[in-house]
Amino acid sequence: MRKSGILMHISSLPSEYGIGKMGKSAYDFVDFLVKAGVKCWQILPLSPTSYGDSPYQSFSVYAGNPYFIDFDTLRQEGLLKKSDYVDLKWQDSDKQVNYSKIYNNCYKVLKAAYKTYRHDLSQRYKDFANENSYWLDDYALFMALKFKNDGKPWYEWDSKLAQRDPKALKKVSEELNKDIEFFKFIQYKFFSQWTNLKKYANDKGIEIIGDMPIYVSYDSVDVWVSPELFLLDKNKKPLDVAGCPPDEFAVTGQLWGNPIYDWEYHKKQNYQWWINRLKFSVSIYDILRIDHFRGFESFYAIPYGNETAENGEWRKGPGAALFKAAEKELGELNIIAEDLGFITEDVRSMLSEVGYPGMKVMQFAFGNGSADENLPHNFTTSNCIAYTGTHDNETLRGWVNSLSADALKHCMVYLGVKKKKDIPKGIVREAWKSVAGIAVAQMQDFLNSDPSERMNTPSVLGGNWQFRTRESDFSDKLAKKIMKINKLYNR
Repeated sequence: MRKSGILMHISSLPSEYGIGKMGKSAYDFVDFLVKAGVKCWQILPLSPTSYGDSPYQSFSVYAGNPYFIDFDTLRQEGLLKKSDYVDLKWQDSDKQVNYSKIYNNCYKVLKAAYKTYRHDLSQRYKDFANENSYWLDDYALFMALKFKNDGKPWYEWDSKLAQRDPKALKKVSEELNKDIEFFKFIQYKFFSQWTNLKKYANDKGIEIIGDMPIYVSYDSVDVWVSPELFLLDKNKKPLDVAGCPPDEFAVTGQLWGNPIYDWEYHKKQNYQWWINRLKFSVSIYDILRIDHFRGFESFYAIPYGNETAENGEWRKGPGAALFKAAEKELGELNIIAEDLGFITEDVRSMLSEVGYPGMKVMQFAFGNGSADENLPHNFTTSNCIAYTGTHDNETLRGWVNSLSADALKHCMVYLGVKKKKDIPKGIVREAWKSVAGIAVAQMQDFLNSDPSERMNTPSVLGGNWQFRTRESDFSDKLAKKIMKINKLYNR
């Protein structure tokens, strides 16, 4: 079945409280998608953000972002008064997220809700805590310790806690019991709201495309609790970190800084950690996009302490074996493989073996001649996803202004447009008319957003992940326009 999708993170939803939430505006957006004939809502990772506010740098591969919990819903449940949150300073502008203001206020409000709730812990809460204890117990302790240590990373805590001395952990767990319970409560409320929102979307015929980062943050509960999963020294410092080599987009490469997996250890464990992670992810999403999928075939390792990615080397990953092990236990997986970047024949072979659809990005298609695989006439199968651009790309309006003279000429001839300003609309049409099973555009591409509303610029720290929409953006006029193109191209 041919489908279309819109890429927009929860954080970008309209809100009075500085960042998008899983409340009325989220349900209204689902209704907008229905009016527009859009079948898929693609989001970014739901994980709590850490350094740099990136959803791809998180404290946990399982936990949900507290910032997305809707306060009005908690008020309707009797857990908050409007005065607990409405008068706090949440934003400087309704056009950008101010993460420092969100951080300073969000936990205050959630603690007020917790104080009301904790006197009557429900059976549903207890069931949630028991069912998710395999990750929730460690995460709640980790966050309680992080707040006790003024936000410092775990490797800067007291050495006994950093090294997980059993006696020290037992003692601090007793001391921080209420704090630990508070962080469990947050996750209970997050997943309660997410489950309800997803059900609403599914009941309306909308599938959720979620996102899984391949790597985890060094400052995460996952590394703190399970250092054996990663290539670390005896002091739990990384031997190497992840990134990408230099290319035309980044002359010194991309230094992500995430610890590298010990793939030999994972293999000996039959990839059980990954199977558990995939099982959880497919339970909360309908379709799972895995970021940097080529890293499973081979990954770029940079010596820890390097300031650029120039001195790294490629090493072999687990390949298709990981996903064969996962599907043996979990059944067929509905996965989108983010197969961008430096793609070799070995990567193509792995993709062919697993059978997951890859990505075709229109913004990469022009200026390289008529044989470029991102040009729709070169799509050889419907088993792919056509994107106008990703969260790491410019808005279409900004991208047009960045094109070289040759690429611009090629683009206009290919699209059959005579005016530069008509290119964004033409790009959407080409993606939609392609044979790709799903065609996806960023919300910014339907809003004709300028470069200031770009979601992320890779390898640039600060100023990212801030894009926000307003209620007026989701007009009936725009919904009709999107519905028209969906009907025209049978999506």
